[in-house]
Amino acid sequence: MVPSCDPHNGAAQRVGNLMVFGGTNGWTLTRNICKYLDISPGTAHLESFPDGESFVKLEVDVRGRDCFVVQSTSPPVNDALMQLLIFIDCLRRASANRITAVIPYFGYARQDRKAEGRTPITAKLLANIITAAGAHRVLAVDLHADQIQGFFDIPVDHLTAFRVLANHVNGLALGETVIVSPDVGNLKTANKFANVLGSDIAIIDKRRKSGMNVEMSRIIGSVEGKHVLLFDDIIATGGTLAQAATLVRSRGAKSVSAGATHALFAGPCLQRLKDSEFKYIWVTDTVPLREGIREQLPQLTVLSVAELVGEAIQRIHRHESVSALFS
Repeated sequence: MVPSCDPHNGAAQRVGNLMVFGGTNGWTLTRNICKYLDISPGTAHLESFPDGESFVKLEVDVRGRDCFVVQSTSPPVNDALMQLLIFIDCLRRASANRITAVIPYFGYARQDRKAEGRTPITAKLLANIITAAGAHRVLAVDLHADQIQGFFDIPVDHLTAFRVLANHVNGLALGETVIVSPDVGNLKTANKFANVLGSDIAIIDKRRKSGMNVEMSRIIGSVEGKHVLLFDDIIATGGTLAQAATLVRSRGAKSVSAGATHALFAGPCLQRLKDSEFKYIWVTDTVPLREGIREQLPQLTVLSVAELVGEAIQRIHRHESVSALFS
């Protein structure tokens, strides 16, 4: 049994036709978004039946309204995804005028191509399912691959938490820094941070030995005597970050810090991050943190994307440019 999203169970305040709801994996972020928008969150009763089925019941009238439902498809991934789909269907059947699926973290994004034979492209499947459920548009933050936007046959607004992370790090005055890309594929991200932070760039030569093992043995660029910053879109198991931290320390780095938009912290990740002795770890609130993580990682700072997402929601509602946020 999951309690109603709003513990006071009151009617949602409406600004124009705008209403914002939150799923189980998006409720904390939803409240912060609504604070920015100066509205009350839409209320819904969310329940899990004993057999595992999800149930959603709206507790406010949405007929003719512009509705946004915030839900990250983060662990438990399949439960969160199913709840999002049911939420969308519920809004559609309740005659909402427009439904926007706000997906701060889009699960299955790493299954965006056929890397080998007889495998699915699950990210495309999810795009089809979300559209079929009744969503009119999607708002996402830092998709793992930009081409996922093209998987949808409905409009997609793709936000990035780059400025949220960069502005925070810029204010720390860390001294002489170098942005290290843990692989060639991450170089575009590293270059963006380097331009804003005024840092040098170094690249790790990462070679995959098998599906589970990668080798990092060479750095292109200098890290000696510098504060190393590692940035990625997702921290999942932490293996890449841990290996990169070990390598740059062996090359004389003064300290190592890491940042990412989505903090999944799956499997052995927490232990790896603790063993790697990062000076700082920066993540955003696109994924709700499990209980106890902050205590285990005292160097962890969680930055909010509520203002970014809230401004995008407001612009979509008013039919204004979202891309202007990044100009």
